[in-house]
This record gives sequence, C-alpha cells and structure tokens, in this order.
Amino acid sequence: MLLLLALPACSVPAWRATRVDPPSWTSKNVVLTDHALVRLSRKLGNPVLIREEIYRMNTIGFVETLWQDLRYGARLLRLSPGFAIVAILSLALGIGANTAIFQLIDAVRLRSLPVPNPQELAEVRVANGNGGMGVSNGFNAEMTNPLWEQVRERQQAFSGVFAWGSDLIGMGQGNQARRVRGLWVSGEFFSVLGVPPIRGRLFGPADDRRGCGPAGVVIGYGLWQSEFGGQDSAVGSKMMIQNHPFEVIGVTPPAFFGLEVGQTFDIALPICTVSIWGRAIERRDIWWLTVMGRLKPGWTLAQASAHLNGISPGLFDATAPTGYEGTQERYRKLRLAAFPAGTGVSRLRRTYDTPLWLLLAITGLVLLIACANLANLMLARASAREREVAVRLALGASRGRLIRQLLSESLLLAVSGAALGAGLARLLSQGIVRFLSSEANSLQLDLSTDWRVLAFTAAAAILTCVVFGLAPALRSLRIEPGAAMKAGGRGLTAGRERFSFQRLLVVSQIAVSLVLLVGAVLFVRSFRNLVTFDPGFREKGILITFFDLTRLHLPAARGVSFQRELLERVRAIPQVEAAASTSNVPLNGASWTMGVRVAGRQGEQRGASKFTWVSPGYFRTMEIPLLAGRDFNASDTDTSHKVAVVNETFVRRFSAGENPIGEVMRTAAEPNYPVALYEIVGVVKDTKYAGLREDTQAIAFAPAPQHPNPGPWAAILIRSSAPLTEVVAAVKRDVGQLNPEIVMDFRVFQAQIREGLARERLMAALSGFFGVVAALLAGIGLYGVISYLVARRRNEIGIRMALGASRYQVVALIMREAALLLVIGVAVGMILSLAGATSAGALLFGLQPYDPLTLIASGALLAAIAALASYLPARRTSRLDPMIALRYE
Repeated sequence: MLLLLALPACSVPAWRATRVDPPSWTSKNVVLTDHALVRLSRKLGNPVLIREEIYRMNTIGFVETLWQDLRYGARLLRLSPGFAIVAILSLALGIGANTAIFQLIDAVRLRSLPVPNPQELAEVRVANGNGGMGVSNGFNAEMTNPLWEQVRERQQAFSGVFAWGSDLIGMGQGNQARRVRGLWVSGEFFSVLGVPPIRGRLFGPADDRRGCGPAGVVIGYGLWQSEFGGQDSAVGSKMMIQNHPFEVIGVTPPAFFGLEVGQTFDIALPICTVSIWGRAIERRDIWWLTVMGRLKPGWTLAQASAHLNGISPGLFDATAPTGYEGTQERYRKLRLAAFPAGTGVSRLRRTYDTPLWLLLAITGLVLLIACANLANLMLARASAREREVAVRLALGASRGRLIRQLLSESLLLAVSGAALGAGLARLLSQGIVRFLSSEANSLQLDLSTDWRVLAFTAAAAILTCVVFGLAPALRSLRIEPGAAMKAGGRGLTAGRERFSFQRLLVVSQIAVSLVLLVGAVLFVRSFRNLVTFDPGFREKGILITFFDLTRLHLPAARGVSFQRELLERVRAIPQVEAAASTSNVPLNGASWTMGVRVAGRQGEQRGASKFTWVSPGYFRTMEIPLLAGRDFNASDTDTSHKVAVVNETFVRRFSAGENPIGEVMRTAAEPNYPVALYEIVGVVKDTKYAGLREDTQAIAFAPAPQHPNPGPWAAILIRSSAPLTEVVAAVKRDVGQLNPEIVMDFRVFQAQIREGLARERLMAALSGFFGVVAALLAGIGLYGVISYLVARRRNEIGIRMALGASRYQVVALIMREAALLLVIGVAVGMILSLAGATSAGALLFGLQPYDPLTLIASGALLAAIAALASYLPARRTSRLDPMIALRYE
C-alpha cells in the first residue's frame, strides 16, 4: 500500500532537487516511490512555476522584477537611439516649459513670506476700494497715516499691527547720489513680522514717534554687501539720505526681501521721518500706507473682518478729509476688512497672474501633443513586437506582467525627460525674469526649488508616462497568441479599424495645435497693434529728464522762476531741438483727475477730467496738433488770467462737440487746489494719458506757471535727433554748471513705453514660440502616422501599382486619408479656438477673440505644415518598385 504525503508547496522544489536513487526515498517512516512522485507532481503542478509563484509573493521579488524590466527597457532604447533622443527631448521641452511657468506661479503667488507663521498675517484695507478718493501715492496704497493710527489704537483682532509704504529715496550726495528702494515702516514692523537682525538692532515702537528727526536707518542685506562689503563696521556708520545724515543701526537677514514679492528694499526708515522732507504726515487724503497685522490666537479672518467693520464708522468719522467738495458722506460709508497676507503683495501678481495661468495651460497642451506623438510611436513599436508578446503569452506570461514590462520603457523615457526638463525649467524661468526686467525695474524672484515645484515635476513625469505608455501597453491585452503566431508577412497588413486610435491621436493633435496657433497669432497681432499704435504724440527721439530740486531749499516763489530758468538752460543746449516741462509724463501709469464744471452753450456740464500742467512749447515738442484756438505763451503766468487747452474727447464730453473756445471751466476744490476758473483757449488732438490700453480720456492742459501747488521737482521732455546718450551728457554738464546740487534722472521715452508692454511682449513671445512648436509636433505626428500606415499597406500599394495605378494615384490615395484627418482636426480645433480665445479677450488689444483673419491664417499655416508632412511619405511610397512592395513583410 502506498503512503501519499501532502507536503507544503514550498518544500516541493527542495525535495525534487535533492531526490536520490534508488527509486524510493525514506525519511521518518515515509516512503515515496516514483509512481507516487508522479502523482504528487500532477496534484501540485509544475514545481518551477510553484517556485516562481512563491518568489513573486515576496516584495523583494517585485523589486527584482521591476529592475529586470527597467534594464530590458534600457537595452531596447539603446538599440533605438534616434527614437530615445527624440522622445526624451520632446518630453524635456514639454515638462521643462510647464515646470518653468509653474515655478514662476509658485514664486509670485503661492510661496509664503520668509517670516514665522505667515498664515497668521492679514492685510487691513477698505473692503471695496476707496473709489478713487484723495491721492494714491504708491503701489498697494490702501491707508492714510491718520487712518492707520486710528486702526492701531482701536483694533482688538490682532496681537500686533504695523504699517509700511515704499518709495524711491535719494541716497548719497553730490555726483554719487542715486535713488534706492526704501521702506517707510512703523515701529512695530519687524517685531510683529518676527524678523531678527543679523547685525545691530531693528526698529521698535520708540523709534517711530511724531516729530522724530533723522536718527537711525536699517539697511537690507544686499546693500550691506554692496556698500559695506558685509563688514560689521557698517553698524554705527553714517549715511546721507535725502541730504540728511542717518546712522545705520541694523541689518536684516538675506532671506527677508520685504513684503512686496518681486522687489527688494535697500533701506528702511521710520514713518515719522517722512515729515523731515516736508511731506504732510497729517494729510487725510493721501493714501500711501499698507497696514497688516498678526491675528490673535483663535481669531479667523472672518471674525477680524467683522470686528473691523464694526469699528469702521468711528474710524472714518475721525479721519474724514476736509477741503473736498461733496466727498465727506461718501468717505464715511467706507468699511474696513481683513484679507489674507501670508504671501505678501505684488505688482507682478496683479499684472501677470492671468497671463501665467494662461501660459501654464498653453505649455500643458504642448506637453499633451508631445505625449500624443510618443504614444503613436510607442503604438507602432508595440505593433512591431506583436509576435514577441504572443510568444511570451503562449509561454505562460501574465498580461499584467507584460503591461509592467512595456510601461517600464515609458517610465525610463518619462524620468529621463523630467530630469532634463527640470534643468531646462530653471534656465527658462530665469530667462523669463530677465525678459521682464529692465534697467529701471529689476525683478528679484526666489526661484529656488521647493516641494511644490518638485511635486509638480514628479506629477508631470508620472502623467506623461501614463499618457503615452498606457495605450500601447493596454493594446497587448487584446492580442490573441494563436492568431498572432499564425500571422505571416502579408497577413499582418492591418485593416483600417486597427489604426483608429492612432488617427484619433492625430486628429486631437491637429485640433489642439490649431488652438495654440490661434492664440499665438492673436497675442502676436495684439502686441504688434500696441507697438504700432499712434498715441497721438511723438515717441521716438524723446528724452525724459527728472530734476530733483529738494537740496536747493528754494522758497515757493523762487521755485517757479528757477524751473523756468532750468528749462531755458536745457533749451539752449545745441543738441536739443525742443523742450518743455510737464506735471505728468504721458504713458507712465500716473494720472491726476479733477472734478470740473463747464458752462457751455448747452448748459452746465459736470464730470471729471484728467489734468496736466505744461510749459509753452509742450505741444510743439510732442508734436501734438493744435486743432483750434491758440497755444500757451510767455504771457500765461501765475498772475495772469487762467487759461486751458482741452482735447477732442473733452469737447465731446462737456461741449457736445461744438467749438468750446471762450467757454469757462470751473475745477472742484481739493486740499492745496482751490476752486479755479479756466478759460478754454485751444483744442488739441486726442492723445493717450496714463496707458495705451485705456480708453481715450478727457484731458485739460493748463500753463505750468499756473500750477496751484508746484513741488521741488521738474520733469522736462527733450526732443532731439542726435543720439540720446550725447543729449544726456550735455544736459548733465550744463545743468551741473547751473547748480551741482540738482539730482538728475534720465529715461528714454520710447523705451519706457516698451517696458510698459512687458506683459504683452511676454505673451506674444512665449505663445508664438509654443504655437509654432505645437504645429511642428502635430506635423511630425501626422508624418509618423502616415509613414507607418503606408508601410503597413505596402502589399496593397504594390498590388495597385502592379495593376496599373500611377504614381499620382498612389499619392492622391495617401493624401486623401491625411486630408480627412486634417479636415476633422481643423473643424474641431476651430470650435475649441473660439471657446478658448474668449478667455484671453481681456489681454488682447485692437482684436476680437473670434477675429476671422486670425482663424483663417492659423488654419492655413497648420494645413500647409500637415500637407507637407503627408506628402513626403506619400511621394516616397509612390516611387517604390511594385515587386519589392509585393514581397514586403
């Protein structure tokens, strides 16, 4: 009688491997004959397969299998270096571009301030803005100093509050004087933020008291390095700031750039020192401060806003400005609220937020097009490996195992592309920052890689691996080993349904590429419209010269006459063709608005108008045509009858388009700007005022000597056909001889206008580049698919040619298939373009999102690229020898 013993599966390979003759085995009274061993093998299965199954149950086995797959994938890529290089570079461009744009979004919008617990910071400002009341002086100017002091005394939602403002401040003296970025800060600024000094000390509440004099200054780390070489002796040394000596009391750490993202500060001064330069710290109508605070434990933004709203009536009653007509009641209705401030404030955020997100969408679509190309290539490779896959399936390999092996090749490509793209991203993001920077406005952004950027790059790599690798891997699931093994050369010629997925990918590429091309053409044409737009005055050959007369300490009466002498001195320079002074340089973003009443022939009209005080000769210097009446002359002085010249829009708005000469304009009262009556003596052509994108405004020009509140500065516009560098040198020499204490700053008018178009220039450059890349990728994808389809149909083409088909007919056969894909792709792309372009409508100038010329031009360009990509493989195929095509496998 045979004794059969059921042993554990894991022991089977061992005893099978160590079984010895004679043909019976005895251990502890258990005897197994050869017959029993055969029956036991049948019962338990193949021992080798059992051993592999047990090994796979171990996690180490999975790691080893993955390593084997990666090595096998690397060998395959090494055997196809052209494919590997194209794939890796395509992914590097797509992932790198996406990472670069996301890195900028992270630096501008997402990254927190380099202070402890930034999430506790909140900004206090008027909930819906102040409605343009008073004078706004500086970026993010949300609070007046009297209002800030009231908030500091009455608030209970914050453990600490502080205020700050920014400005360009004169540092140094004589020829070494220059403007640096400065902060005006309250005494609680550094302590509430939790910023420690790395040398000396920082301001405290005792340093910011009404009536303070030139005492201490805190310098930034960058200035400490550039001016003092990082020496400890900097603390205690003296600096000349606005012609006053200040002692350096401390240095801030290198990570602290201030609270405005994209800008650093050089010096920080207490708010109380503003009064040293004659600035009215008591003014209730000058909005120049930003107020922030750190929430008390347990307080939320909603609770803080409710508290601020509750105390707002008392705050605004106590700080209502005087001297304005009809603004008191509107001011008292304003309400304060709390807003998140953990990421600071930023001009960049306001200007580039929408463009950066739009660029991220553009680069994302480019990456998808690249992935579609690679998916097509991988599908072609998978089709060529069908027999290999069939053999593996026939030998017992699981489909899941094969999918992992096929995905390993995609993983290698994705990781390699992501690694190369990460390096490319840093170069691209730094290049964009340099592209947006200018000599007058240098951007400083922290582009270091943090966890968000790393996570984004990793996610992009995983997504690309899945997108272009999963389709060919899943196709292996549909392979029937028997059919694939029996398929021979001609039998492998596939039907049309076999390539439906590849065709779908090509159609998708064409549609998405058309969307990107339409966007690129729109942004390029919009930028061209802005560059070539006529603002109504001369741009070329104009030099803007700012003169700071603060150090001269001129009395008000002498200041007006000195500015006139200064202008005559500039006009006398040989290189100067014409020159004039102005209170507002056109297209620099600043503006001055006043309420006016015009007693015209149609009755009194009320409204608001832009105001500029200019010297005689201004319209001639800027080549602004005078349409009616007269220009200003030397008889228009501060003691003569007040006169004004208005533009065409002013005439349409206040005089119903009729001749306004002789009509009287009355201005509304403001502090230091009393009610005044101006007789309209001339009309000039419409011009832009603060920016090219704005609607044309009603503008009134008045003589510079009749300015009610002239300051110790002058802005003179100089027109010259000589090189502007020679003009700058001549002005410095002659004005320096007049008085060496005059501080001068020069800017080229045309360059300043171009700097104001940095956003449009960025969108035009990047969208144009990626649009062309997308079109080329789509063309390459179409070329690859058509080439592959033609190769798989060589038998059919050979038969057609053998039966008498001409080369033209073969080319037409292939081109018809490509044309069908193109037509479907363009039709879908047009629909998507119309939907997508509307989201970018606010960034366009002089164009509608559905501009027909743009749509036609983009479609034609893409069609030309697609036609060329299809014609090349068709032409090559039409020249084949029919006998060679018939024998092709």
